[in-house]
Amino acid sequence: MSVGAPGTIVVLNGAPRSGKSSIAGTIQASFDGLWVNLGVDTWFRATPERSRPGIGLRPGGERPDLEPRVVELYTALYESIAAHSRLGVNVVADLGHHDDYSRPLGILPACARRLAGLPALLVGVRCPIEVIMQRRNAGGSDNPVRYETGTAEVPVPAPVQRFQEAVHVPGIYDLEVDTSVLSPEACAARIAGRLADGIPSPSAFERLARTA
Repeated sequence: MSVGAPGTIVVLNGAPRSGKSSIAGTIQASFDGLWVNLGVDTWFRATPERSRPGIGLRPGGERPDLEPRVVELYTALYESIAAHSRLGVNVVADLGHHDDYSRPLGILPACARRLAGLPALLVGVRCPIEVIMQRRNAGGSDNPVRYETGTAEVPVPAPVQRFQEAVHVPGIYDLEVDTSVLSPEACAARIAGRLADGIPSPSAFERLARTA
């Protein structure tokens, strides 16, 4: 099998309900070539129930018993992303990286090292927590992960607040978009523009790979 140039990788990192999945879907529908989604929802459905939520394990150190599985699953995910790229397949992955486990696991830098030599763009998907809560309270999602909603007594549940604070640490990105002011189409257009201009050197993943 003859393989040409590696496929492009776009990783969208943000909190649940920040709009990552909509951007990923737009990329798949509008970008040239074949784009495979290897994001958190896909991985959740592929994870045995006893190990769920897998890579969707939220911040706070709630399930230290699952943390070794999270490391294994993220390793397998990024190995798969790299393999797709090396075969010339483009990948978009909507994820929620954080390191707020019962102890630091260093997953993101380790994953970044698995993409060495591949064209990979890391995009921070930001959204104010007020907008995220509006989306959660509106419901209607077919997402397999349960979402906490707000109440009059607790407008922002603690798990939601923790995710909002942890997901953008250390905040090293090639591009950032705000889905409270940009549509999925506009976000995808900005990503396309960044790719057209060329992935920065060193890229966000290259900088992350150098961290401990």
